[in-house]
Amino acid sequence: MTVPFVVVRNRLLLASLLVALAAFGAACGGGSDSAAAPESAEVPPDAIALVAGTPVSKASYDRLFEQAQKAYESQGREFPVAGTPEYEELKQQAVDVLVQRVEFALEAGLLGLEVTDAQVETKLQELKDQYFEGDEAKYQAELETLALTDEDVRADIRANLISEAINEEVTKDAVVTDEEVQAYYDENADQFTTPESREVAHILVETEPEAKDLIAKLEGGASFAKLAKELSLDTASGEEGGKLTARKGELVEPFEEAAFALATGEISDPVESEYGWHVIKALSDVEPEVVTPFADVQEAIREQLLQAARNTLMSDWVTETKQKYEGQIVYAAGFAPPPTITAPATTSTAP
Repeated sequence: MTVPFVVVRNRLLLASLLVALAAFGAACGGGSDSAAAPESAEVPPDAIALVAGTPVSKASYDRLFEQAQKAYESQGREFPVAGTPEYEELKQQAVDVLVQRVEFALEAGLLGLEVTDAQVETKLQELKDQYFEGDEAKYQAELETLALTDEDVRADIRANLISEAINEEVTKDAVVTDEEVQAYYDENADQFTTPESREVAHILVETEPEAKDLIAKLEGGASFAKLAKELSLDTASGEEGGKLTARKGELVEPFEEAAFALATGEISDPVESEYGWHVIKALSDVEPEVVTPFADVQEAIREQLLQAARNTLMSDWVTETKQKYEGQIVYAAGFAPPPTITAPATTSTAP
């Protein structure tokens, strides 16, 4: 299993560009599935690709790969050998991330969005305060550990701020109506309903005679909790003296029927389920089902639906942007994505 480039930069970059790329679908950016992606000598020697004429620098690619190697080392893992499928996957992820970064920057310009040096500086200071208590020496030490430069971090922060600005612009018209909120509440009633419940204890054994023997011991004054700890095959609840919270709809049917039919303090007859034989004791009264009122959750539902609408708008925008640039990307030799292979249609003839 490979480590995606969207997470290899540890604390600093999880707080900057690569977080945004993960949210916005970085893995599918950059035209990586374009069967016609060309390789050409037109790409400058210090670049791995041109995106609508804008170079993707080889230096940024090399740094990203070096950071990936550092991440593997920090985890005690061996970095994939060049030429292996794992290595090629990491290489393509790096290309995709960097190509999409250029695409986003180009689109931000077309949308009239700008990120200033002052904004980058403010965000960088926030990161230093958050992760390094404002200590410049600690920040520089972390850069060295992660094979990063201050310039790398600033570039990532700028790209992240661009992504955030694009997201805000693209999703600003997302709306959720009152009718949609009510419909979601009505159609997902289970999410807002706490089923009937009660506290019970049980002991699970293999056979009915064992269960009957337990009941006889309990009737003779034996401790239910002690027997559960010593004998129950359900070791998880057994460690708690057999205690568990029984909720309607979450239990196997024979157990549930018996558990909710008992009077408080009553011990059941042997109950057979697919797991074996149970002896059940009701420890509390049954708590009735509770439905959370619509008024208490409507704003949470609205925000959930609004976020989903925003995610859809952004996802659609990323897809459209990728398609827009597919024919405008030229790769240096060795960096073009593999062509998409479509299996030929086959026909069968009945014997």
